[in-house]
Amino acid sequence: MHQQPPHSAISRPPIVVLCGSTTYWDQLADAALHETVAGRIVLAPGCNMRQPHPLWSDLKRADRLKAKLDDLHLRKIDLADEVLVVNPDGYIGDSTRREIDYAHSLGKPVRYTHPV
Repeated sequence: MHQQPPHSAISRPPIVVLCGSTTYWDQLADAALHETVAGRIVLAPGCNMRQPHPLWSDLKRADRLKAKLDDLHLRKIDLADEVLVVNPDGYIGDSTRREIDYAHSLGKPVRYTHPV
């Protein structure tokens, strides 16, 4: 009897990773909503270090955490099929620019929420 491959081997929705400044946290959440409703698996920043929290209240700890999260986001780009840059008013900061460059180096398509 022929066995069916697992569902993920047959097909899976595209994976999109959101990149952009956490200054625009609400816009990132809105983009995640729209991408999810469009049937995509969404990877996004997992925390907003611009909001106070005990995990990053100490400056040295915050610097280490920021570096760790920056690297984690690059791994999300590795997993994604495409990148969506959330860039209200065309804004792209240094971290986001680095992520875009990384995505391009991997040949990942990059879309933008606003004209660049």
